[in-house]
Amino acid sequence: MTTGRITKRSVDALACPPGKDREFLWDDAVSGFGVAAFPSGKKVYVAQYRHGGRSRRATIGEHGRLTPDEARSEAKQLLGIVEAGSDPIAERRAAREVRTFKAVADDFLSLHAATKRKARTVAEYRRILQAHILPVIGARRIMDVRRADMARLHAGLVRTPYEANRTLAVVSAVWNWAARRDEVAADGNPAKAIERYPGQGRERFLTSEEFARLGDTLRLAETTGLPWQVDETKPAARHAPNAGNRLRTLDPFAVAAIRLLILTGGRLREILDAQWQNVDIERGVIFLPDSKTGRKPVYLSAAALEVLAGLPRIEGNPHIIPGEKAGRPKADLKKPWAAVCKTAELEGVRLHDLRHSFASIGAGASMGLPVIGKLLGHSQAATTHRYAHLDADPLRRAVETIGATISAAMDGGRAGNVVAWAKGKTR
Repeated sequence: MTTGRITKRSVDALACPPGKDREFLWDDAVSGFGVAAFPSGKKVYVAQYRHGGRSRRATIGEHGRLTPDEARSEAKQLLGIVEAGSDPIAERRAAREVRTFKAVADDFLSLHAATKRKARTVAEYRRILQAHILPVIGARRIMDVRRADMARLHAGLVRTPYEANRTLAVVSAVWNWAARRDEVAADGNPAKAIERYPGQGRERFLTSEEFARLGDTLRLAETTGLPWQVDETKPAARHAPNAGNRLRTLDPFAVAAIRLLILTGGRLREILDAQWQNVDIERGVIFLPDSKTGRKPVYLSAAALEVLAGLPRIEGNPHIIPGEKAGRPKADLKKPWAAVCKTAELEGVRLHDLRHSFASIGAGASMGLPVIGKLLGHSQAATTHRYAHLDADPLRRAVETIGATISAAMDGGRAGNVVAWAKGKTR
């Protein structure tokens, strides 16, 4: 074993003899610090120590990238860690075995989300991961993801605040799942404590006039037809019918689906995925075996039952609203709904707003939030509470009582038409 002072001169002079796989020079000042020369000419600094009764050798770095003094300094630090009872090689190996965020996210989707979340939720997780998260932090070790990384990612989506907030929620879900498996520390969640963008009210309630236009349009859609647009700049436009003849009737199943969304307050997939076997005409209920909130009854009014009565059953397709593919439900209502909204002049109205409008009418009629929540299938009372401000009847009685009392006082005590708050009657 060759020993001596490791300096630039001694390292440059070190060579691997023919027939050997390496040649060592060990420093005579720092025990365990050495340099190895290989037949290729490569020279690497090492630190050798004993841990748990075994001799271990750790690589410090390549000569040229490190000077002898830099390597000696790192060797002293590494050997000091050994003196404290740790094993640097084991720690390095453990650090290399820490999985990337992508690897953890893949397991999160397959082992957790796929078995405990609905398919549409899993698809949304996957979409957000692939679109926003994995391109930025997917290759990093999960423990190396920092809050600053999440803050930059969130800020980069400022033009789509809802999407930005959802992105943080997905990162948080993956991290919390990994924490429950002891891969990371729960309190190290990088998406935690980042201020979300303010939620924007997404409810849109149709007015009576809008409902009237919508009804007229649906009747046109299934009889005369709705106008369709032609891009006059395209070559094929010259063969299109005259503007006055450009009318197209909509798929009757699509029109029926829109009517059912209006009359039941159901969610889009609840109506499209519903099957005839789940319909109880006598009780006026569609018993959904699964929905966003689990098993759920969709209650049918006489008007909704009339819609169902007018629908034919397609042989080989169990769905109320059959799609083009055999045995499958209709995929979506995007095109027919866009055509309806254009003709009815319903600007900015989404299909989900039909559900909000259904609830708003019930709240405005003072039917009570618990009843509305049951009709909508809300699992949390707080979800229904968004419609509380529409329950105007008690507020109307209150303002009439207060106003009449004040008016009577201002008129010198002369009797006024005061509404009795407790009973809701005038006196």
